[in-house]
Amino acid sequence: MTTTRPMRLRRPRGLAGRLLAGQTLVLLAGALTAALVATVVGPPLFHDHLLQAGHAENSPELVHIEMAYRDASLISVGGALLISLLAATAVSWYLTRRLRRPLDQISAAARELSRGHYQARVPQVGSGTELETLAHAFNDMAARLEGVEDTRRRMLSDLAHELRTPIATLSAYHEGLHDRIVQLGPESLAALTEQTDRLTRLAEDITEVSTAEEGRLALDLHDVPLTDLLWSAYDGMRDHYSTKGVNLQIDTDSTAALIVTVDRRRIGQILTNLLANSLRHTPPGGTVTISGGRDHHEVTITVTDNGDGMTTEQLTHAFERFYRGDSARTRDRTGSGIGLTISKAIADAHGGSLTAQSPGPDQGSAFTVTLPAR
Repeated sequence: MTTTRPMRLRRPRGLAGRLLAGQTLVLLAGALTAALVATVVGPPLFHDHLLQAGHAENSPELVHIEMAYRDASLISVGGALLISLLAATAVSWYLTRRLRRPLDQISAAARELSRGHYQARVPQVGSGTELETLAHAFNDMAARLEGVEDTRRRMLSDLAHELRTPIATLSAYHEGLHDRIVQLGPESLAALTEQTDRLTRLAEDITEVSTAEEGRLALDLHDVPLTDLLWSAYDGMRDHYSTKGVNLQIDTDSTAALIVTVDRRRIGQILTNLLANSLRHTPPGGTVTISGGRDHHEVTITVTDNGDGMTTEQLTHAFERFYRGDSARTRDRTGSGIGLTISKAIADAHGGSLTAQSPGPDQGSAFTVTLPAR
């Protein structure tokens, strides 16, 4: 006994095909409904009008007139419905063809994006506001993913650079001590301690910024006068500024009676990072000013310098991990390179923000910390 497999109807593939099939079904249902109504309702109404006009019931003329009406109605309605069906099908086919092209472009770009080709973009589709909005949203997402990928690659490259120097120094001293070329004296101990501390500080900073960005940073919040925060930061960095010959000024004229609810140690860490950054980029004889004030329901702390300044691109990437605005890698060796990133994460954890402004190169910079007022 043989069995035959039942035939399965092939469903139309693709959104355009399904739309065309759906439109066709709707048109067929409309045509059948119109034909059924014309067949059931029309003849009785026409029969009643003929009787009212004086024709006798079941007369030959009445039967002939009704047959003529029925045939004319079926031919005219059927022809009109067929033409309408063909015209509507053609319009639906045209519209689905117009939809298929932009949808295929978006699908192709999505496939390229899933393969790691983050430069893929959707061209201007020109097929309506909704598809244009979808294309813009897709391109914006792709641009953000491309930026994240570039940042990740640059971060790995810069992290390798940060690790290379201390590891190379430790390796050289290890080989020298093993070969007894170098003696373990005060100088070698100091060099080994410095490089070990540098690696430790780098690991701690990476852990801290990751913790802050993930929202797991523990804060010990207390009410603190804003003036106290400014003076603490000023006192902590004053000697460093004097050593380099940079003027450090403090402006507390607008900070009287301003109180913020913050983790004092964390906010001090932000201000120390900002002052150290300004000191690094301000030449001897320059001036750095730390000031505070109130902006509506927020309290602001601003560190302003007249040093190197920043370009538009540098402002865009100022708070990225390990970002270097110059290719010479001239950063101070004492820093891990993510001080600004940590500072921004701490400000965000307090419900505030950290922003940077600069008119341009050699025109100074300003970093502003915004915190909610008590």
